[in-house]
Amino acid sequence: MLDTFLGFFSNDMGIDLGTANTLVYVRGRGIVLREPSVVAVQEGTKNVFAVGKEAKAMLGRTPANIVAIRPMRNGVIADFESTEAMLRHFIKKAHDSSSFFQPRPRIAIAVPSGITEVEKRAVVDSAKHAGAREVHILSEPMAAAIGAGLHVEDPLGSMIVDIGGGTTEVAIISLSGIVVNRSVRVAGDALTEAVAHYMKRTYNLMIGERTSEDIKIKIGSASPLLKELSMEVKGRDLISGLPKTLLINSEEIRAALAETVTTIVEAIRITLEHCPPELASDLVDHGIWLAGGGALLKGLDKLIEEETSLPVHVAEDPLSSVVLGTGKVIENLSAYKRMITDSSKR
Repeated sequence: MLDTFLGFFSNDMGIDLGTANTLVYVRGRGIVLREPSVVAVQEGTKNVFAVGKEAKAMLGRTPANIVAIRPMRNGVIADFESTEAMLRHFIKKAHDSSSFFQPRPRIAIAVPSGITEVEKRAVVDSAKHAGAREVHILSEPMAAAIGAGLHVEDPLGSMIVDIGGGTTEVAIISLSGIVVNRSVRVAGDALTEAVAHYMKRTYNLMIGERTSEDIKIKIGSASPLLKELSMEVKGRDLISGLPKTLLINSEEIRAALAETVTTIVEAIRITLEHCPPELASDLVDHGIWLAGGGALLKGLDKLIEEETSLPVHVAEDPLSSVVLGTGKVIENLSAYKRMITDSSKR
């Protein structure tokens, strides 16, 4: 009864604590925050200089006394103190300051299905220290499936592929549970790094993370395009040490991304190989659903269709699927109780 009373007044939250971006859903209000998972700190101290968008703008541009870092790596916490500071900042920013009575929020957080108990405990502890009174852990593929609108509670097979920043989560779901799943620490960040390595190896051009990501988004693809694209890239020539501008095209970037894309497709193939026959027949009818920022890579859905001979659909809002799933859970915890893999109260 007390939880119901407190839940009515509190700003309970669903959080997608991603490697690249953090999204926050507030009960009754929807998605209220979408910011990069970046923290800028003063070197040699624990003083937080900036968080989110402001911190990301500093990546590769900070003076010697300020360091911009990404505290989440491969979907798990790499820097506990920075993650805690980032969560506290986002929770405070997401709170409705007009509310007179605000107990600490209940929070549902999505985590990769392949993380260890130690890594999971780090997420719970970080959220608690950031101000949560109750923390519920939900696996990312389940959250993505719920957010994409799949009927996960039905006795039929649903397949979700969530390609985030640090991990690709592949799962076949039925009757509110994950039947088969595979988590690989290869996703959007690996695609971005592949672009940077290609530019360095092929053109002796050093480019930053933001430029690599821009190339991936604008002209990156997984399969041939109807009209190939090109763009100018600016960086530092490793031989002369001077700034340099090059014109590159989508065909060479597709070749640069091929190895990473193949790893993702292979994870899907292996998951399908372990799928029970009855559920496999459901997938023939309902296909595979893609979520996460990686689902937006041009031609990826087409490539997966060719490799699996199954229909492939991209979620309506792939970038928000996971946080929408955590939001639905926090709106009605009792209905999704079976899908919560861990619960912790303060």
